[in-house]
Amino acid sequence: GVLEDPYAEPPDDVFLWTQSPEKAPDKPEYVTIEFEKGIPVAINGEKKSLLAIIEELNKTAGKHGVGRIDHMEDRTVGIKSREVYEAPAAITLIKAHFDLEKLTLTKWELSMKQLVDTTWSWLVYNGLWFEPLREELTYFIDKVSENVEGEVKVKLYKGSAMVVGRKSSKALYDLKLSSYESISQFNQKLAEGFVELWGLQSTAAYALRKS
Repeated sequence: GVLEDPYAEPPDDVFLWTQSPEKAPDKPEYVTIEFEKGIPVAINGEKKSLLAIIEELNKTAGKHGVGRIDHMEDRTVGIKSREVYEAPAAITLIKAHFDLEKLTLTKWELSMKQLVDTTWSWLVYNGLWFEPLREELTYFIDKVSENVEGEVKVKLYKGSAMVVGRKSSKALYDLKLSSYESISQFNQKLAEGFVELWGLQSTAAYALRKS
């Protein structure tokens, strides 16, 4: 069919859950999603089951054209295929969840979490649910997710789900340290020595190899 041609744009009638961005409402809609230990537990201030949140977001985000995916994949047997999906709730939740992770996890936790997520997803996608590594990675995900709590505000508009606000009692963001204004308590002069030491090896290698 037409979808087997990777250059052909998918016709609008192959999508059931998502409105075409061109036909989506001209006015944006905002949704708030609350997370506890990494799990969505409320939408727009109302506590709901995960299933109910997914069902509501499929309708709300889908109405705004969010969640259409068109990309090339590598099958396990080595064949490349063009795949077209629609996942309005999943796309919205993933973006909100990742943004909350960036607010509540250290940069080292976040870096490792991204590697773990990629490996975990690959194992599950390829049918290796009972692989011991999958279970071991799940322990890490569960532990890190204990700190992923808070509320994220998402703007839905013309095919886009954009995070425009986030807050958490476990946020690692500190205005007094992060601000560039006079209220900052961070001694910026300390950065001079740090920058010099941080790039010392790279600078030495660059000078040696360019000489």
